[in-house]
Amino acid sequence: MRRARNTKILSTLGPATSNEKRIRELYMAGADVFRLNFSHGSHADHRANIDIIRKVEAETGRPIAILMDLQGPKLRVGKIAAGKVELKEGQKYSFDLDPKEGDARRAPLLHPEVFSVLVKGSILLIDDGKLRARVEKASADRAEVTMLNGGVLSNNKGLNVPNVVLPLSAMTQKDRNDLQFGLDNGVDWVGLSFVQRPDDVAELRKLVAGRAAIMTKMEKPAAMQRLDEIIDLSDGVMVARGDLGVECPPEDVPGLQKQIVRACRAKGKPVVVATQMLESMISSPAPTRAEASDVATAVYDGADAVMLSAETAVGEYPVQAVEMMDRIIRKTENDPYYRDIRSHEHIDLERTAADAITAAAHQVANTIDAAAIVTFSSSGSTTLRAARERPEKPILGSTPNEHIARRMVVVWGVHSKIMPDVKDMAEMVKSACTAAREEGFAMPGQRLVITAGVPFGTPGATNTLRIAWVGD
Repeated sequence: MRRARNTKILSTLGPATSNEKRIRELYMAGADVFRLNFSHGSHADHRANIDIIRKVEAETGRPIAILMDLQGPKLRVGKIAAGKVELKEGQKYSFDLDPKEGDARRAPLLHPEVFSVLVKGSILLIDDGKLRARVEKASADRAEVTMLNGGVLSNNKGLNVPNVVLPLSAMTQKDRNDLQFGLDNGVDWVGLSFVQRPDDVAELRKLVAGRAAIMTKMEKPAAMQRLDEIIDLSDGVMVARGDLGVECPPEDVPGLQKQIVRACRAKGKPVVVATQMLESMISSPAPTRAEASDVATAVYDGADAVMLSAETAVGEYPVQAVEMMDRIIRKTENDPYYRDIRSHEHIDLERTAADAITAAAHQVANTIDAAAIVTFSSSGSTTLRAARERPEKPILGSTPNEHIARRMVVVWGVHSKIMPDVKDMAEMVKSACTAAREEGFAMPGQRLVITAGVPFGTPGATNTLRIAWVGD
């Protein structure tokens, strides 16, 4: 099941794909990571999907990663008496803490934390920005606004307050309950929504306590002000363009995407580009040319992975969407321009033995035309360093820890493999050569470049480089 590409694919499960047949088809089509969206579905639903994924994993003998995506706090307007109300451009309207159903003059907004930060001139975005309002006057329990455009306001529509840090934790009680469920059932990554500040990530890290890796979703413009700090506290980052595009002008999103990807690349943290990548394939068997270009752009930028959301969760063509994404990635990575971009990248190395060894491994592998780079890592750090170099040669990432093997599945270019721990150099070389043959990376007579940390099993201690011949 070796993939013919380096960039990975995340596939969201939902009503269209929550069965054994579909999950197996998605994996065979190219899905590397399965996303469980905890904004929808019951714990029983998610547990059933986890069981199926682990069954497919056992059948294929390949690690499969599971990302649980926490819902996060959702700001919503309350109920309207008639179910909906038509608002006109320029109309005066108000939101308040009164739970009484709304009408043509006011609507309930039962979030005191929103009123605490509103000032004259603040902008409110309702229903993913379909309705926009400007605050004229605000108090602790009421905001008087002018509608900047007309439209229909209906029950329980979402609300965004751009360019403001709200006094809200990124985790609700629902999220904490969901998190405990996910950790108890062995998820590999936890997606954190509504991140505004580094403290939000630190809060989750305490709760996770090393039992899963943290994928921070960049969807709030306020978080961009502290991007480097947030990346440092995260194990990976997702460019959540849907929500980011609600609070930012559309023309800002491409630049923000590149900024986030570049920052993650520099720090060696995996980065996922998500949302609306093949949106038209929800109802069409083929994407638009613009969507194909969008996926390719993320690959050219150096993203570790790209994600399908509604396309595979509720779409009519989920397997075809994964197949199409796989084809676009492979075509892009085989483009001479793609390798030219990679060869001209300059990632600043830290002045450490680990970075020096990893950079040398990349160069040595090219010089001797090695069949692959093999990394031995108990924590995944050696493998992450190898992937940060974006080498021309494939990476066989070995670890004795199945949890680390699954986490590494999302990382660019890594073919993750669970292997017994080694005790000395001779055993390491023998194990690397055997695995490279078994996984189809090398034939007898070819060479491997091997990196590891000695003493073996010491997390983060990449300090050894070996060249090995693959025997018969």
